[in-house]
Amino acid sequence: MLRYTGHPIVDVGAATIAAFAGKSDVASVTEEDLDQFAAYMEQNYVVNPLKSFLTVAFPNSGFTNPAFEKNPGRRLDYARMVGRAFRADVPGSGEKCVFFGEPALGIPLTESEGAGRAFRQHIPLVTGEGVINFHPGGDAGLPVSGLALLCIQAFPLGCAKCGGRLLAVHADSEEITLEFARAFLEENMKAVQLARQSGSTKLPEAKRLPKTLLVETLLAIEERRRDALREDEPASVTAYHLSNSGQSNPLDVNNPPLAIYHLPLEMTGFLRRAMAADYRGAWQALVQRAWQLNPRPEKKGRRKATAAARETEAEQAFEPRRNVLFEDLFGLPENAPDFVRRYFLRIPRRFAGEDDPRRYYSLKNEADLVSWRLTELFLERVMNVDKRRIQEIRALGDRLADYVDTQNDRRFFLNFFREQNYGNFRAVLLKANLAHVKRGNPPLITLDPYLEVFEDGVNVASSDWRLARDLVLIRLIETLYERGWLGRNQDVIPEIPAEEGD
Repeated sequence: MLRYTGHPIVDVGAATIAAFAGKSDVASVTEEDLDQFAAYMEQNYVVNPLKSFLTVAFPNSGFTNPAFEKNPGRRLDYARMVGRAFRADVPGSGEKCVFFGEPALGIPLTESEGAGRAFRQHIPLVTGEGVINFHPGGDAGLPVSGLALLCIQAFPLGCAKCGGRLLAVHADSEEITLEFARAFLEENMKAVQLARQSGSTKLPEAKRLPKTLLVETLLAIEERRRDALREDEPASVTAYHLSNSGQSNPLDVNNPPLAIYHLPLEMTGFLRRAMAADYRGAWQALVQRAWQLNPRPEKKGRRKATAAARETEAEQAFEPRRNVLFEDLFGLPENAPDFVRRYFLRIPRRFAGEDDPRRYYSLKNEADLVSWRLTELFLERVMNVDKRRIQEIRALGDRLADYVDTQNDRRFFLNFFREQNYGNFRAVLLKANLAHVKRGNPPLITLDPYLEVFEDGVNVASSDWRLARDLVLIRLIETLYERGWLGRNQDVIPEIPAEEGD
């Protein structure tokens, strides 16, 4: 009876109904399950807190229209109409539902338009009544079936409320779509109960910003799947942060009515693998140090409270809203060089705000967070770097680490770390290579590996040579840390100037 259509609003609604019924897939949803969800709608959509919550999805609908306020019976009638329209005894029309392809409703959904036609108050982000633009034959509205209409009404409960908007998540994997809907449904049901107990007329906002919430929820889902020994392949994930209020300016790039956040297959595959046992410790350490910091406590407070007491109180009450690592995932792979430098090499962002943890990153204090294994995973899964080049980068890092450790060449380490001019950088390597050979040792680096890592041809620097240098540094630093050389030579790790840290 119920199935996915490929349309995010309908699919998230279908997944929400399945989660409400405690089913593991939408195909197992029965007519009795649909009736139970419709009954929940009739009881809860017409009163607060869900009535106010639905204004973001269905403004001017029978659930939220202020004109219905004096006659609660009209709200209940509307809830019954849209909730029970899937039943076989409801007449159909000669048109096909645009979502399911089955006969569209033959009953009017509004007082002024034809039978079975749905508008903005029924389906988020479509046009309102009387608007005929882009409709064939000049017929306004969309023909929908009762089943599609019920799924769309269920849609908001499978979303998170973020910034006065809804965050809906749709994945290539049916299971992941359902798990997101289940997670958000459970939070919304808890919030409804708490709101009723406290007498509140509104549901609270999600504790996280949309991108952070998306990644945090995805990681929790992948962890449950791993614990259940599921070996399913990762899937791309798309989130829709939307408002149907009609008050947003679609031309306002800073506040559009719909923002789309996408995590492609490469990224979700990386995240899933990073949660595995062999990467988990290194990954969790980076995540933990990427949470928004508590801004300075207000100077004003109870007169008798000491400054220390106020600060402790503020720390206890503070709940971070964003994780900068999670947020920066959405700029990949375009911002990969900066991502590598910031999170894997711990280079600070000096001009960030006081609540931004990246401002306080420090290789000198966080060398234990540098992980070549995690970096290598990132190169393979996200950046799709050739395995041979990755091997050459690692091998060079190992040789240079052995050189720095055995020769205690502090000057080379510092120059290799800080040099920004490619000609000077190459001279640093050549000088160390020559000195090493003069001592009777084999070369630190030969022509072919050097070209593979740093150049696109002889004497032609690769456009990403700085990224390659940072990658070698990651392996170099990890090895020197493990050998204890960094601990004995902490003063050689340079403070990063502002222009380099940003």
